[in-house]
Amino acid sequence: MTENDPGELDRPGGSDRPERPAVPAGIALNLLPPELLRRRALSIALGALIIGAAMGGLFGLIGGRVAGLVAAGVITVPFLLLALSEARKRTRLDGRVVSVSSFGTRRVDLTELREIDLLVSDQRGVRTVALLIQGHGRTLNVALAIYAGAGGRELGILELRRLADALAGVGDTRTLALSQLLVNQLRAEARGEAAANRPLYQIASAAPGGRLPTRLDPAAVARFVATLD
Repeated sequence: MTENDPGELDRPGGSDRPERPAVPAGIALNLLPPELLRRRALSIALGALIIGAAMGGLFGLIGGRVAGLVAAGVITVPFLLLALSEARKRTRLDGRVVSVSSFGTRRVDLTELREIDLLVSDQRGVRTVALLIQGHGRTLNVALAIYAGAGGRELGILELRRLADALAGVGDTRTLALSQLLVNQLRAEARGEAAANRPLYQIASAAPGGRLPTRLDPAAVARFVATLD
């Protein structure tokens, strides 16, 4: 070995140290494309401005200009902030870390989660199925599918596959059931099943309606998944 020869151990492949397993690249988990989110945010903002102007004018007639401006601001500002938050919202999966960003970023490591549930919300006949993930004082809502009538929009195949793998890797009975649910969803898509025959649609349809979102019982979800095998 010469001074300029780094030696066998320094050459590529010369070390006996085991290679670290590759970490999957991060992937976006956005159910709705950014363009659609921006259009929804614009609709919210325009509606807020119209309602705020109307209420501001009404209060202005009763209590004067200051009262009108205050009323308009109280009504308009929260909705404008909501619209901006909606337009900026992005969801990602990096390894086993799920993050949701808008004005800031909230992260939950799936290996350290405290609660994870399926959440179904119903707004005027439009049902959304989401994962409600809680860990270390943070709660994330990750939408999986949204349905209206006999159709809807679902997370893509790659996104569902990555999420199913991440959930399965945690090894928790709750995450294993949810992972298997997503796997069965992928199988239904691969068979070309209509939306009504896919697990996420069936869960959305079976959940009770109402103004408030419904958190599904994990045991009931596990029993439903068992019927899919």
